[in-house]
Amino acid sequence: MTLQKEHGENVEVKIFLLADAVFCGLPNQNTPNGYYNIERMLKAVIRNGGTVKSCGGCSEARGIDKIQFIEGVELSNMKEFAQWTVDCDKVLSF
Repeated sequence: MTLQKEHGENVEVKIFLLADAVFCGLPNQNTPNGYYNIERMLKAVIRNGGTVKSCGGCSEARGIDKIQFIEGVELSNMKEFAQWTVDCDKVLSF
């Protein structure tokens, strides 16, 4: 999906959750006041046209592949992750 930056430039934002980050795609996160709530952040990305996918193998390995994810977060695979990486201009990892 394409988002528009303040300066009018279109950017495409894609987030791929890997390893333990797949837990970030689960709903009903309860974080203490003053801490980041990843669920709210991912919902904002999705609401603004970004794409969020979660590694299916990583989710299965952690026993959460059958659990309902945040609306808009889709299970995917390493093949699609690799294609995203090849197709993109920039990759951020943290």
